[in-house]
Amino acid sequence: MEVTEIENILKQALELSFVKVQGDGSHFQVIAVGDCFAELSRIKRQQAVYAPLNSQIADGSIHALTIKTFTEEQWQRDKKLLFPDLA
Repeated sequence: MEVTEIENILKQALELSFVKVQGDGSHFQVIAVGDCFAELSRIKRQQAVYAPLNSQIADGSIHALTIKTFTEEQWQRDKKLLFPDLA
């Protein structure tokens, strides 16, 4: 599965202002930013990202997925420290 496919699935399913997927083969890392995460617990945020990718996880296209979610405010505050290459 290509990273652009995962990015497109997430953009269509969630109201994200920024999404970045990295990885190769079937192991991927996702950074998702959107105010849709504002009132959600960490577990609910993870579930929100997993849900649109369930069929790809079930068929083995995605074997491992690491997810980091941020609201807009959190992203603006943390991106320079956590992800200087994206700032």
